[in-house]
Amino acid sequence: MKLKITLITMLVFFSAIIVFSVITISNKNMAEVDVVAINDAVKTIEKNWGQVSDETFHNAELTQPFLITDHLGNVIYQTPDAQFIDVYDSIKNRDLFIDLQKDNELVGKLIIRNNEQELVQQMKWELLLFVIFFVGLLMLISIFYIFYLNKTLLQPFHQLQQFAANIARGNFDIPLNMEKNNYFGAFTESFDLLREELDAARQKEYESNRSKKELVATLSHDIKTPVASIKAVSELMLMQAKDEKIVRQVNTIYSKAEQIDLLVTDMFHATLEELQQLKLKVTEVASDVLVEMIENVNYDHKIEYDPIPACIILTDPLRIQQVIDNIISNSYKYAGTKIKIASQINQEYLELMINDFGAGMSDEELPLVFNKYYRGGNVAGKNGSGLGLYISKYFMENMGGDIVCYNRNDGFTVALKIKLA
Repeated sequence: MKLKITLITMLVFFSAIIVFSVITISNKNMAEVDVVAINDAVKTIEKNWGQVSDETFHNAELTQPFLITDHLGNVIYQTPDAQFIDVYDSIKNRDLFIDLQKDNELVGKLIIRNNEQELVQQMKWELLLFVIFFVGLLMLISIFYIFYLNKTLLQPFHQLQQFAANIARGNFDIPLNMEKNNYFGAFTESFDLLREELDAARQKEYESNRSKKELVATLSHDIKTPVASIKAVSELMLMQAKDEKIVRQVNTIYSKAEQIDLLVTDMFHATLEELQQLKLKVTEVASDVLVEMIENVNYDHKIEYDPIPACIILTDPLRIQQVIDNIISNSYKYAGTKIKIASQINQEYLELMINDFGAGMSDEELPLVFNKYYRGGNVAGKNGSGLGLYISKYFMENMGGDIVCYNRNDGFTVALKIKLA
């Protein structure tokens, strides 16, 4: 519709130029020769020769510019618009020459000016002014139309480009806002519906994956309960068993149960991380809760610890328990020695040093020990995912504390810095 209006406007514009040009040319008529008026003028001049003045032609019907010269070519009289230069100029201008006689003797000439060149010159100027006017008007219309095209075509096209770029980057939250009356308006709603459908599809996929991961996390958590029972019963049987064969079989059951427990723990933590559910709820608690947490992992009474200083700490009990579990489990797995835990208050922190007496780690591996999925060179034949210390560091830093590892001459230490309230 807009294209039709534009074409009609341009057609009307150029038609107006043609019509105006024709009218301009047709209105420029050459002055017709009035023979009667000329004869009257000749008789009047010859009658009043020697006394020619403006009064002589007061009632004359001759309307064309004219002038009167004597037989020598000197101007005796001329109308204001005659613009006479000389006889030769008049001949060149194709003026009309009429002889004037007095007593049958040639006394002068009546020269009637030809206005053809003046009319042509005037017509040229009028056409030139007309062309300049319409060219200027056309330029203004063109500039306006360029701005109009920019607004209705180019800017919406750039909006579509930006919209497509957002969709390609997976950013479905930015709608495509566009006026319905532009050339892309018919597609706008479809593109925006496409964005909404893609967003809905991605959300469904996310929810589906989340449900699967939540199922894995739930099953992992539920599996840990019967495994803990198997380990507890195995420990009790080991304490009561006397036969060497039974002790060996029960030890096998216990070690496999512990292996399953560690694998399930790693799977549980990995799933929680993917779900971005490693959230913390930091509260003020008494430091004696750490004693209970240490006892929860004190298998075979291999852990020795000094009394923990009485204080109030800022921590998430659930997450600090996971940190202690990870560190003690690593010590059991890789060092296989007894564990000594020392504690002290240092400035704004309660420091918990968990010491084993194994081989430790090489100096090259120490900076990498908290990296995600990193496992040291002493992991041969031992199960694990490399997430335990990574998650522990995440917990400690988000509780306002820290965790560091270092080698000692007689073993390896993991130090926890727990923020004081």
